[in-house]
Amino acid sequence: MAVLDVVLYPDAPLRDVATPYTKMGAELSQLTQDMIETMHAHDGVGLAGPQIGVAKRIFVLQEPDKEPMCFINPEILESEGEVFAEEGCLSMPRVYGQVPRATRVRVKALDASGTPFEVDALDFFARIIQHENDHLDGIMFPERMDILSREDIYRQWDDMRESILSHREL
Repeated sequence: MAVLDVVLYPDAPLRDVATPYTKMGAELSQLTQDMIETMHAHDGVGLAGPQIGVAKRIFVLQEPDKEPMCFINPEILESEGEVFAEEGCLSMPRVYGQVPRATRVRVKALDASGTPFEVDALDFFARIIQHENDHLDGIMFPERMDILSREDIYRQWDDMRESILSHREL
């Protein structure tokens, strides 16, 4: 397994719509394991393909005290409710904002071996799914916020990104 580099906003392919997987195999299984290891290394609860430079419809997540899950070619079938809560993103580290999300979603996807499944997700679990699924559509969490909050977050991120990149170059 390997810890992969996380792509920082606005670098490609974060703003692109990811393409579906058409075949499963050992390479995809290894990618899933690497994504889980990367998510853990960065203290995240979710990680999408575009965040590691893979423009494919895949994400992994792990709720606290639960096993990691992989979602390939996910599709949100239903959603209901709405609640605001703080979100952050591994592609915009150390920047947080209040984001509205559905309180319940039903999603279908394939697991790492290509087996279809459906899951009903509530609250934090539903929030993680929506956040990661947004990455597959080229959407970053600030885009779900009102315009003033969004602009403030992007200003904060511009300063933070500059600081992060200057430390990476050392």
